[in-house]
Amino acid sequence: MSARLAKENGSGDVTLAYVQPEERPQFRLDLQEAFAVAVREELGEELDGPIPPDADVDESFDAPGAVAHHILVGGERVGGALLTIDEVAGRNSLGFFFVRPKAHGRGIGLRAWRLIEAAYSETVVWETHTPYFEKRNIHFYVNKCGFKIVEYFNARHPDPHQHGAVDDDGLPDEDGMFRFEKWMRDPA
Repeated sequence: MSARLAKENGSGDVTLAYVQPEERPQFRLDLQEAFAVAVREELGEELDGPIPPDADVDESFDAPGAVAHHILVGGERVGGALLTIDEVAGRNSLGFFFVRPKAHGRGIGLRAWRLIEAAYSETVVWETHTPYFEKRNIHFYVNKCGFKIVEYFNARHPDPHQHGAVDDDGLPDEDGMFRFEKWMRDPA
């Protein structure tokens, strides 16, 4: 399989390249660095450990159907995407998506997302999640990419797939996560 997946022309070529097994540790660090900046910007808090935790990223890498891509501009790595592809059902998931802060505001994320959609054109529906406080992500998914918010997970409506999500007091995490979907075509 070619290292280069696709490219979109525009102000600086955006391309996707598959993450090779030996690149996983650096990909994870880049993802965590981008997420940490967002948490600090939005919540003004220092972190006790990497966000997301190493185990969460590794679990996503090892999930059935997992595919990871670098986002490149002019050959330079500026972000990445970690997907789960279900070729049978066509219900695909965007687990992690990031553009490094130094590359924000240049349309790179949207161009990369369009490349992902084109690369997985058999997708029936895409799904992703983001924390309630990530206004930039919510804007991006809803207003730029065409996702719809379909569910809000919180202490009174916990995500059935998140086992043991608790805050510092040992109580269910009350901060909340939005679940988004983007239907690409009718499932029939």
